[in-house]
Amino acid sequence: MPVGFRINRTWTRTAAAIVEDARTLPVANVSDCMSRLAAGGPQLRPMHRDGVLAGPALTVRTRPGDNLMLHKAIDMAEAGDVIVVDAGGDCTNSLMGELMLAHAIGRGVAGFVLYGAIRDAEAFQARNLPVFALGITHRGPYRTGPGEIGYPISFEGLTVISGDLMLGDGDGVVAIARTDVETVIAAAHRKHAAETRQMAETEARTVDRSWVDKALDAAGCTYEDLPVA
Repeated sequence: MPVGFRINRTWTRTAAAIVEDARTLPVANVSDCMSRLAAGGPQLRPMHRDGVLAGPALTVRTRPGDNLMLHKAIDMAEAGDVIVVDAGGDCTNSLMGELMLAHAIGRGVAGFVLYGAIRDAEAFQARNLPVFALGITHRGPYRTGPGEIGYPISFEGLTVISGDLMLGDGDGVVAIARTDVETVIAAAHRKHAAETRQMAETEARTVDRSWVDKALDAAGCTYEDLPVA
């Protein structure tokens, strides 16, 4: 089987119960609990109106502007999968448009993360399937390959293996390794609970802000009272 033009058909998906549990968590909290090292790049933005992206990854790697393997991935996907595509970060040609989006919705695909571009942007807004991409272009794709499905991919500090948990909201996208997902989600729940308490204290104006001056003192900050001109 030639490297660069192959399909892996077997992997273990993150359990559906974990996906639904993780769906309630802000991506920022999850990211913090992964030491702020996992990211898909600040240009990877939502192309849908609203809603949360959550599901096990189905990975695709393709050459820029070619979507043959993306077509195949949609046909292979199980309901609830999030298709994650490394297309080299090029936005010259789109990877998918309205027709592919409609086909994916019919297949039960939970969303897309595209390290590349889309077209038919208004349809993505109207149908509102969670889709994250780098940009928009009217120029269509090619369908000749090569590419890979079901193998590890990496872009902009985001490493994804098929079956890993993908989460996305207005702050961007994060991938949680399937082997780490229970640990990360538990930590994110604790952090989210702590921030919820802190927000209540902030709004009640009872929050303890003494840590700010303590941090400044520890760092050696000095104070001056300069003459007023």
